[in-house]
Amino acid sequence: MAEPAERPDDRIVSADRMPGEGADRALRPQGFDEFVGQPHAKANLKVFVEAARSRGEAMDHVLLFGPPGLGKTTLANCSA
Repeated sequence: MAEPAERPDDRIVSADRMPGEGADRALRPQGFDEFVGQPHAKANLKVFVEAARSRGEAMDHVLLFGPPGLGKTTLANCSA
């Protein structure tokens, strides 16, 4: 027996913002100059981003890994 078609409002994934989502965005650094810590990783990422901008291309893939609390998500947002 065929299952009924899924309605758009039944989706778990949505592009709509949830209440309170993004509240920490104002607290996170928006650029590398505002980011405190990880000087070696920050310097490498700055070189990658500047090189991609000078070529007028998208930056290659980057994998940030490590334990929680090192700033991986913040560095990814700064790179974006």
